[in-house]
Amino acid sequence: MSTDHNCIFCKIAAGQIPAKKFYEDDELIAFHDIRPAAPVHFLVIPKLHLASLNEAGPEHAALLGRMLELAPKLAREQGATNGFRTVINTGPDGGQEVYHLHMHVMGGPRPWKQG
Repeated sequence: MSTDHNCIFCKIAAGQIPAKKFYEDDELIAFHDIRPAAPVHFLVIPKLHLASLNEAGPEHAALLGRMLELAPKLAREQGATNGFRTVINTGPDGGQEVYHLHMHVMGGPRPWKQG
């Protein structure tokens, strides 16, 4: 499995940096966002290091599908019972801050509608 020893999310996946993890399997980890933008706000990341969605290819289709499949289950378990939003920021113009593919899952009242 590919990792980047300088990547904060790779370090979280390896258990070297603490995070409020609440889901983990062989391929994916979910943990609470450190700066939540909604009452329910967590990240789903692959353990495999992919810098962004731009680097994903056909060989990653199953992994991307698992991320999307997992989102509704985890969102409901975390309390987003009336819906949720998924966001994957990609590259500098897409607002990506950490260059390890990650999906934000946000639920609860919609703060993004406030402005």
